[in-house]
Amino acid sequence: MSAETAVSVFPQLEALLPHVQKPIQYVGGELNSTVKPWEECDVRWALMYPDAYEVGLPNQGVMILYEVLNEREGVLAERTYSVWPDLEELMREHGVPQFTVDAHRPVKAFDVFGLSFSTELGYTNMLAALDLAGIPLESKDRGLDDPIVLAGGHAAFNPEPIADFIDAAIIGDGEQAVLDMTEIIRAWKAEGRPGGREEVLFRLAKTGGVYIPAFYDVEYLPDGRIGRMVPNKSGVPWRVSKHTVMDLDEWPYPKQPLVPLAETVHERMSVEIFRGCTRGCRFCQAGMITRPVRERSITGIGEMVDKGLKATGFEEVGLLSLSSADHSEIGDIAKGLADRYEEDKVGLSLPSTRVDAFNVDLANELTRNGRRSGLTFAPEGGSERMRKVINKMVSEEDLIRTVSTAYGNGWRQVKLYFMCGLPTETDEDVLQIADMAMNVIAEGRKVSGQNDIRCTVSIGGFVPKPHTPFQWAPQLSAEETDARLGKLRDRIRGDKKYGRSIGFRYHDGKPGIVEGLLSRGDRRIGSVIRAVYEDGGRFDGWREYFSYDRWMRCADKTLPAFGLDVDWYTTRERTYEEVLPWDHLDSGLDKEWLWQDWQDALDETEVDDCRWTPCFDCGVCPQLDLDIQVGPTGKKLLPLTVKNAATASAGGHSH
Repeated sequence: MSAETAVSVFPQLEALLPHVQKPIQYVGGELNSTVKPWEECDVRWALMYPDAYEVGLPNQGVMILYEVLNEREGVLAERTYSVWPDLEELMREHGVPQFTVDAHRPVKAFDVFGLSFSTELGYTNMLAALDLAGIPLESKDRGLDDPIVLAGGHAAFNPEPIADFIDAAIIGDGEQAVLDMTEIIRAWKAEGRPGGREEVLFRLAKTGGVYIPAFYDVEYLPDGRIGRMVPNKSGVPWRVSKHTVMDLDEWPYPKQPLVPLAETVHERMSVEIFRGCTRGCRFCQAGMITRPVRERSITGIGEMVDKGLKATGFEEVGLLSLSSADHSEIGDIAKGLADRYEEDKVGLSLPSTRVDAFNVDLANELTRNGRRSGLTFAPEGGSERMRKVINKMVSEEDLIRTVSTAYGNGWRQVKLYFMCGLPTETDEDVLQIADMAMNVIAEGRKVSGQNDIRCTVSIGGFVPKPHTPFQWAPQLSAEETDARLGKLRDRIRGDKKYGRSIGFRYHDGKPGIVEGLLSRGDRRIGSVIRAVYEDGGRFDGWREYFSYDRWMRCADKTLPAFGLDVDWYTTRERTYEEVLPWDHLDSGLDKEWLWQDWQDALDETEVDDCRWTPCFDCGVCPQLDLDIQVGPTGKKLLPLTVKNAATASAGGHSH
């Protein structure tokens, strides 16, 4: 796709940097970043996390793909991030295109422009980057020398709202998928790019693992629902399947984590300790689409931490996964790492802890070398009834017992995370959040004998997501969400005895409606996204830039042409018969099973975690020929315990 050479735009960019805020984020040259000679590579990737540098740089997904690609002979990958509006304006004025931070090459010169979306609110930033790069916004207008625009990440499990703007989407794990895609592009280029752009996209589509929206037509029913989605080219599969990396120990990335120059949201090195989750929380898209569970071995984790700390000099290690305390060897991992790095004062952190997986030994290991910050738990539902609906099997007694242990052992601050607007929820369910918080404070004062106990209640609005049992559920309107949260706030503030000890943080219902529109939208939503972008919409994930009014105004302008409105996409309940915009993308989950789980939710029936019980036929394992992988391996971190010894790397792998 790309021209033979790509010249750095840094000289033009440098002149603009004194006039913008935080210029450091645009200069590149981070520790462990890679710049490869352009001429020596035949496939070139520009990778983007469509948000600001400070949010994008620590993103594990992009960091892993960056390294996987750059390790390959003849392949290069560089990174680009969203530029803030102040620089965007100057770049437009001075004709400076969207550039990579590694070698400041123009994004348009690359073969593939890959974007990783962990949230739908990055769509307008994608359009800004395409426009700045000089790449036509719509795929149908692109020519032979334009990059293939590829979407990945969790939001790519329903890429239909951005179908007009992307050439391709990959669902699932990217490590092997980007290498396979690279080989197809390399072969096509080596043959002299026969058949042009359409031919290379067709070769990708034929694999069954890359979705090319242009090769599918959507037929609509008179009432606006989808009739069916049909391939419009022979040889293109009816369904596209997700990619699953089965042996995480074979992919110990990132080996050389990037160390940012500017301050970022996470100043730590992270290691993903397992992928997938089978707890079965019905609202959780990440848990559903990343099945089955695949654990990294304890020795594999130890080696990654060791190499990563040496490569970066960070003083904190985050043990990442959807539910890190569920790793079958988490106790040994935490103790082994805390022992090993005791002298270096390296702290450990888990993103959040499940109430029923928490124990003080684990918490003490995690804080042994670091600072003792607050503990975060996510009961999600305020009442016992709601927790049955969402399959979050945690009782109030469990929570109080856990919190009591924490306060009794010297913690002073606990954060509780809930959702508002869940299916079948009433005002009463939400008001019980206040009672729970008050009980937590009362218990904390009792066991610690102190009054300086704090509990912060943090509430997010529920957004139904594709490939979950709640994909059929109606969403609560912004007005109803705000009214419900207002009642809760008054209940907490009105309490003389405990109210002052309870912090209350919540998002209003408006961003959730926009996210809902984008998460369950179809191709017709593309017109809304484009209108918002042309109206100046950028950085929709940032409160100071997000404009609900702009989104609603643009939707009111574009959707009536299809006989639809925002409510049709958000607050409307779907029926069993309806064809959903993402039905042709196979996450491995059986639609029948998801529907049954939705019925179970309405009946308030809980379902166990299938890691420890017989299978419930969700469809993932047989369909994708996979197995849940659970330790314990029985290994300890011993081989690496003695720091700096010559035997440090003799830990070996276990399978």
